[in-house]
Amino acid sequence: MKDRFSLDGQVAIITGGGTGIGRGTALVLARRGADVVLAGRRREPLEATAKEVQALGRRALAVPTDVTDPAQCQELVDAALNELGRLDILVNNAGGAETKSIAKWTEDEWHQVIALNLGSVWFLSRCAARPMLEQRKGAIVNISSGASLLSMPQAAPYGAAKAGANSLTGSMAAAWTGKGVRVNAIAVGAVRAATLVDVAALHGVDPETFGRTNASGRLGDPEEIAHGVLFFASDASSFCSGQTLYMHGGPGLAGI
Repeated sequence: MKDRFSLDGQVAIITGGGTGIGRGTALVLARRGADVVLAGRRREPLEATAKEVQALGRRALAVPTDVTDPAQCQELVDAALNELGRLDILVNNAGGAETKSIAKWTEDEWHQVIALNLGSVWFLSRCAARPMLEQRKGAIVNISSGASLLSMPQAAPYGAAKAGANSLTGSMAAAWTGKGVRVNAIAVGAVRAATLVDVAALHGVDPETFGRTNASGRLGDPEEIAHGVLFFASDASSFCSGQTLYMHGGPGLAGI
């Protein structure tokens, strides 16, 4: 029986691909046979992850990219097609924001958060969909956040942007699934990554505290989220599109 989790011969673009969930996703997809294009603003972590992928016997391309810029989004897709010959999977993982009270956000900060967490999904997905639609097969996976499903005043712009990404996931799935391109999202809970550690340090909190509120009683590992991405990227989820999966360790005592 065909391995429905196999990605042999496929090419994936992963934004925010140098660290955290992006790095974990690159390694998991590479182990299942995919070549990867790693995008992000900093070249050094992209190249470090690319070397790890290459050590697994897969091709890897590091492409420094500002995913808030539509022109650079198109250049990223063009690089994948020109260097690796095709595009089958897009993982919109780039994102993040500060935490502060609603009154303290400036107008520029609002626009930056929306551009990074929502605008990038809009622009890059439309660029990537073109070659996928031409070959009538592809998968887009948007990395969202539990903040999109909860009321979190310290992360209001971020939560609003991620909620928008959930909505785009459904709209794009409705437009493209019948043409061979599935679109799904993963709303991520507290995961052991640099961004969470930085936030915890800012507030003088032990990062492990964030994990104790879920039923598992711990932080998630980036590769645990990456295996959710593998499900949505592969034919294992061939009858699934337009969904947002909440991966957060299970509801805690408050049912959240």
